[in-house]
Amino acid sequence: MLILPSRRQFLAGLGGAMVSTGAYGFGIEPLYRLVVTRYAPTLPGWTPGLSLRVAVLADFHVGEPFMPLDRVAEIIDTTNALKPDIVLMLGDYPAGPSVTWKKVPLEEFARLAAGLKSPLGTYAILGNHDWWDDRTAQITRKGPCHAQRALEAQGIPVFENDAIRLAKDGMPFWLAGLGDQEPFVLQGDHRGRDDLPGTLAKITDAAPVLLMVHEPDVFYDVPARVSLTLAGHTHGGQVRLLGYSPAFAGRHGTEFAYGHYLRDGRNLIVSGGFGVSRVPVRFGVPPEIVLLDIGRPPAVA
Repeated sequence: MLILPSRRQFLAGLGGAMVSTGAYGFGIEPLYRLVVTRYAPTLPGWTPGLSLRVAVLADFHVGEPFMPLDRVAEIIDTTNALKPDIVLMLGDYPAGPSVTWKKVPLEEFARLAAGLKSPLGTYAILGNHDWWDDRTAQITRKGPCHAQRALEAQGIPVFENDAIRLAKDGMPFWLAGLGDQEPFVLQGDHRGRDDLPGTLAKITDAAPVLLMVHEPDVFYDVPARVSLTLAGHTHGGQVRLLGYSPAFAGRHGTEFAYGHYLRDGRNLIVSGGFGVSRVPVRFGVPPEIVLLDIGRPPAVA
């Protein structure tokens, strides 16, 4: 005979499930989980035979208790074990005040980031929190901001509307990085520091292009000349259910919240990143290292 639970039993079970889910979202996934999300995209304009492994690190949001230095060290060690050819950092290095109980000096974060190892090096761009965290930069509307100075002091180039020509096994490609699109929004100034046409004008030959951006909204304007655009900023919405991120809303809604997007032959990959912002919760989108195997199948291990 089927015995149905009473209303009280049902509500007690539902309440317990909600408490367990909340505890996981606040205390487990953001603090202890770390996954490697692998992509092997087929990219337009990519040079045949050019094999490139790219590690993408986004949105550290360093600060205690949710991103202490030992957590950063874990991410760095895991990234190095993947043996990337190049490491790209997509901005938002400090945490915001609503999720920070104790600030971590960006100089200490940068010192750990300098331990990233890859033959072609580590390159970075800035995000909105890198500007918002620097009061002087907000007042003067000028850089370099604190995060840029800390990274460059450790030998990590920070791109702002710039591009560099690199080569792997004698085959060239371009790496470009855009300035942040929302650097001063907290002060009511909605002008960005991004210059997409100026950045792409620095690309002088037909070699394929990887473009680093922080906010994915600019992808609408990225031309087909760019083989792949890489973005962060969204944290995958921090809560992701059934492939949907209900809490995330960019300038164009929820379209570019997380994952791999293909539009008119153009490719965008949005990383879920590592940290938290506004609310200290992640559920259904664990902190991730994005690993790209371009021009070759993804490795099993």
